[in-house]
Amino acid sequence: MLEDGDMERVLGIGGYFLRAADPAALGAWYRDHLGVGADEDGLWRQEAGMTVFAPFESETDYFGSRAQQTMLNFRVRDLDAMLGQLRAKGADVAEEIQDMEGVGRFGWVTDPEGNRIELWQPN
Repeated sequence: MLEDGDMERVLGIGGYFLRAADPAALGAWYRDHLGVGADEDGLWRQEAGMTVFAPFESETDYFGSRAQQTMLNFRVRDLDAMLGQLRAKGADVAEEIQDMEGVGRFGWVTDPEGNRIELWQPN
C-alpha cells in the first residue's frame, strides 16, 4: 500500500521488442552471437545488475543511423572476449572501444537488420 506522497514505480524492464523482416532469423542471431537464451515464448532469465535509462538528444549520432530511435545495451563480463567472439562469427563490430572512467568499457555491434547494439563491461 502506498503512503501519502509515494507513487507506484516500475520494477524493471519487462521486455524489449523490435521489428524484423525475418524475426526467427534475428532471434537466432541474438541467441547464437550474444547468448540471449530466450525460450520459445521469448523469456530470457538474465543476471541481476544495473540498468541505465537515459534519454539522448534527438540529433545524437550515438545510436548509429538516425532512423534508429532506441539502442539496446547489454552488460557483458569481458568486452574483449565478446567482441572477439562476434568478429570470429563475422558480425559487424565497430573498431572503436570507449573507456569511461568510473563507468566501464563500451563496444558496439550491428545486428543483421541494422540495429546498433551497445556492449558494456561495467567497472
